[in-house]
Amino acid sequence: MNEAEFLKSYDAAAFEPYAVTVDLVLISIIDDQLVTLVKRRTQHPEIGKWALPGGFVGTNENLDEAALRVLRAKTSLDDIWLEQLYSFGNPKRDPRMRVISVAYFALLPDHVVEDALKRDPDLKLARILTQDLTDANDCAALQIEGKGKVETAFDHAEMLGVAVKRLRGKLNYTPIALSLLPERFTLRALQTIHETILDTSFNKPAFRRRMLDSGMIEGTGEREPAGGAYRPAELYQRKPQT
Repeated sequence: MNEAEFLKSYDAAAFEPYAVTVDLVLISIIDDQLVTLVKRRTQHPEIGKWALPGGFVGTNENLDEAALRVLRAKTSLDDIWLEQLYSFGNPKRDPRMRVISVAYFALLPDHVVEDALKRDPDLKLARILTQDLTDANDCAALQIEGKGKVETAFDHAEMLGVAVKRLRGKLNYTPIALSLLPERFTLRALQTIHETILDTSFNKPAFRRRMLDSGMIEGTGEREPAGGAYRPAELYQRKPQT
């Protein structure tokens, strides 16, 4: 029997069916708070709960194509760099059938998030509560202004926790935090980003030395405009990769 004959006689029904979805953890920092974009489910299952933007993978599309399609359809965003985060395959994660979800995450500047919220009134901003994250627990809760702590759908609390842990782990060896800053920024702003993500405080001189020694940023020789509560600080930028 050759391969063509084998495939012609192959019985796909011999195996139980399952579906694949993609879910998007879209993280930003607004008002010094770690936040994400969510929507309230209007259909069963998990009706009324808050969910990350997601959807089923089409028969003829790959995972990245599905993630970008869901991004456009559920958030009106486009041209966003998405990183594959993790696969979630608990057999009971979805009561409809066996559904495996491949989660993606992205860091979005605050103005991108604000534009998405204006375009889609069903999209809401939720604060990610990270105080319960431990080595043994990956779940992060959500809080929405005016609603307090809300219930998340499926295993999306776990997805959020895994995304935050991935983000924290990459801070020391990649310039990922710079995705949340404008092209030119102060070390004060960079420190605020790090402290918000890690939920901790840093000694200012020590943080400054560590960032400059990292080789990820460089000074521009310019200073921020005068005004405000701080003395005009030097502006920095991402150091070009050689």
